[in-house]
Amino acid sequence: MADASAGRSTLALALAGGCLLAGCASAPPASVPPASAPSTTPPPFDELRDAAPEAPPPNLAELPDPVVRPLPKTERGNKTYTVWGQRYEVLPSEHGYEDEGLASWYGTKFDGRLTSSGEVYDMYQLTAAHKSLPIPTYVRVTNLENGKHSVVRVNDRGPFHPDRIIDLSYAAAVKLGFEDKGTARVRVAVVVPEDEFPPAEGAAGPPFYVRAGRFADLAGADAHRDTVRPLVPTPAFVVRNGEGYELRFGPLATRREAERLRAVLLFQELGPVGVEE
Repeated sequence: MADASAGRSTLALALAGGCLLAGCASAPPASVPPASAPSTTPPPFDELRDAAPEAPPPNLAELPDPVVRPLPKTERGNKTYTVWGQRYEVLPSEHGYEDEGLASWYGTKFDGRLTSSGEVYDMYQLTAAHKSLPIPTYVRVTNLENGKHSVVRVNDRGPFHPDRIIDLSYAAAVKLGFEDKGTARVRVAVVVPEDEFPPAEGAAGPPFYVRAGRFADLAGADAHRDTVRPLVPTPAFVVRNGEGYELRFGPLATRREAERLRAVLLFQELGPVGVEE
């Protein structure tokens, strides 16, 4: 950390659980188990020490979010795995995932080592480790303590500390404003590429989606989504639309279902509402 050594020790303790086995550990990553079962004995404390870089680039907080685009799932990192005797299942789909909890970050100790996906960890890229989301998956992480947010790409496994839900790269921690401490309370929500929406189960034809609202900022779109969500059973996504944002609901199997949802949203005075395939 940029603080004194005491602060760095505190951070190391805070990160010990989160980065213990995120594919940032060693090659091959402990989070992608080899043919034999991984060790159930934690490494010595000294091997867990992590830190911020001594001279990070000055513009990390202004890094642009990665472009969210459809990506094939990797061959590595997407199978059931066991760490310290606990079995972890990878979700069959990322669509609709959202959670709140503690985030941690990992830095110099793991920079340049293999992640669970097989790519090299770069602490200056906007990436993350997650226990169960498919690799790769894009998620938007919002720091609930200060409102800062960033889109990151999940390419690793972890954190395996029981009270943490995601492990962020150092750059992502800077964007979210908690690089000077070990953890922050965050919301994690999947970001769906605009040209790749989830298929409607049992649909004979193309799925339908309802577009609603026009919002100048992300916070406004999130607030309206949270207001409407209890009123409709259909998943809602926030997507970028030009210079602003809008809500999209779906998938719906028939136009009749989509028109019914459109009527409900119009009643909520959400703004422009339309149906598309």
